[in-house]
Amino acid sequence: MAIPRGLYSSSLRIAILAAAFLLFVAISLYTSSSPPDPGSTGFTGAIASIPRRSILALRSDPLKARIDLLRKQVADHAALAAAYASFARRLKLESTKQVRLFADLSRNYSSLLLSGIPSDEPGVRALERGVKDRIRATRQLVAEAKESFDNQLKIQKLKDTIFAVNEQLSKAKKQGAFSSLIAAKSIPKSLHCLAMRLMEERISHPKKYADPEVRPAELDDPRLYHYAIFSDNVVAASVVVNSAVKNSREPWKHVFHVVTDKMNLGAMQVMFRMKDYNGAHIEVVAVEDYKFLNSSYVPVLRQLESANLQRFYFENKLENATKDTTNMKFRNPKYLSMLNHLRFYLPEMYPKLHRILFLDDDVVVQRDLTGLWKIDMDGKVNGAVETCFGSFHRYAQYMNFSHPLIKEKFNPNACGWAYGMNFFDLDAWRREKCTEQYHYWQNLNENRTLWKLGTLPPGLITFYSTTKPLDKSWHVLGLGYNPSISREEIRNAAVVHFNGNMKPWLDIAMNQFRPLWTKYVDYDMEFIRQCNFAA
Repeated sequence: MAIPRGLYSSSLRIAILAAAFLLFVAISLYTSSSPPDPGSTGFTGAIASIPRRSILALRSDPLKARIDLLRKQVADHAALAAAYASFARRLKLESTKQVRLFADLSRNYSSLLLSGIPSDEPGVRALERGVKDRIRATRQLVAEAKESFDNQLKIQKLKDTIFAVNEQLSKAKKQGAFSSLIAAKSIPKSLHCLAMRLMEERISHPKKYADPEVRPAELDDPRLYHYAIFSDNVVAASVVVNSAVKNSREPWKHVFHVVTDKMNLGAMQVMFRMKDYNGAHIEVVAVEDYKFLNSSYVPVLRQLESANLQRFYFENKLENATKDTTNMKFRNPKYLSMLNHLRFYLPEMYPKLHRILFLDDDVVVQRDLTGLWKIDMDGKVNGAVETCFGSFHRYAQYMNFSHPLIKEKFNPNACGWAYGMNFFDLDAWRREKCTEQYHYWQNLNENRTLWKLGTLPPGLITFYSTTKPLDKSWHVLGLGYNPSISREEIRNAAVVHFNGNMKPWLDIAMNQFRPLWTKYVDYDMEFIRQCNFAA
C-alpha cells in the first residue's frame, strides 16, 4: 500500500527534531558547570542534574601535580629516615650521632607534610627547594651510614682489613726476623775490643803464654770429669768455665777442653791463663790442630765448597733471607762452622776418654755436675733432656717426612731433645759407630732435601735410638727467646741455656735473665773493664 506523500514528510520532520534534541542533551552534559538540583524531577530535573564543567577543566593542573610529587617524595624519605633511625637504635652503631640525625630528618619531613601547601608558583618553588635540600641531606647520610647497616659490606670491609693487616704483619715479621738474625750474628764492640786487647797481650808476651812442652797428664785422665766447649766467643767460653768451677765441690778434678778457631786462639789462651780456676785444668786448642778434620773426611767441609751452598748462606739480602721465615735461623753461616759440627767427632778428638760432657758456650752452670757421671746410661750414647710436650718438638718438626727414606727410618712422633748440655758415653759411641751414621746422613742431605741445615736434625738422626732421657732439672732452655720461664724452674736448674737470638752478651738480651750470666763475668780483669762490658 502506498504511503501518502504528506505522511512521509511529517515523519521525516519528527526524526530530524528528535536528533536535534538528543544532540542538545549531549552538549548539555559536557557544558553544564552547575550542580544538579536535588529537588528537580522529571525530564527537566534530569537535565538539570547533569553536572556542568568547563572545557578548560579538562587540562591537568601543573601546580597540583608538582605538589603531589613533593608530598610523595617527602613521605618516602620520611619513612626511610625513620627506618634507619630505628635500625641504628637496634645495632647501637654510633647510636648517639646517627639516631639523632635520622630522627631529626624524620621530624623535618613530618613538619613539611603538616605545614600548609602553597597555591602559587613562588611558594611551590620554595617548597621544592626545601624538599630537595632535605632529600640531598638524607641520601648523603644514608650513603655514609650504609656501610654500618649493610652486613655484606661490613663483612667484606672486615675481610679486606684483615687481609691488609696480615700482609703488614707478614712483612713486619720478615723484616723483624731478618733484623734479629743480623743482630744475633753481630759482634758487639766490647767483645771485639776484648779480643783485640787479649791478642795484644799475647803478642807482647809470647813466652808467657806459650804452650807447655809436655802435655799435662790430667788432660787425658779418664778418671777426671771432662768437659768439651767449642766457641769463638772469649767471654762466653770464660763464663761457662767460671760458672762450672765456682759451683763444683772439687774443681781440681774437672778438665775443660776449649776448642776455638785459629783467629781467636791467642785471645782465648790469654783469657784462661790470666787467672787460676781453683785448680781446674783447662786446655785451649784450635780446630785447625785436628788434622783429620779435612774436606775428604768431613762432609760439611766438602759441602762448604759448593757455590750454591755458599750463596745460600752468605748472601745476606732481605729477599733471600726471608724466603723461608720458619727456617731463617738455619741460614746463619755458623751452622757451617766446623766449631758447630765438632760435637760429632768427640771420640776421635779425645781417644783416651770414656765419658765427656758437652756444653754450649751460651749456658751457665748453677750447681755441681758430677752427678751426671754417676748416671747409668743403659748402653745409650747420648744423655739429654727431652724437649717435646704435646705435639711440639717432635721429629716431624725437624725433618722432611715426605722423603721416603726419612719416612721409612724414623717415627715422626718421636720426642726431640736439646743440644747444649749433652752427656756422651764415648765407648758406646764407638761401639754404635755414630760418627759413621752421621757421615752417611750428612752426605745424603747435600741438597738439603732431608732437613734444613743445622746440627740438631743430624743429631736427632744419629742418636735416634741411642739417647737416654735426663731429668728436666739438669737443663732448662729458652732464656734467649722465652720471657715466661718461671723463676722456680730456673732456680732448680743445674744448667740454664740462653738458646735463641737474645744472647746475654748482646744488647737485645732479656734483662730479667741477663744477671744469671753477668754474675760469672770476670769484671776484675783489667781488659774487661777497659772494654766497658756492662754488668
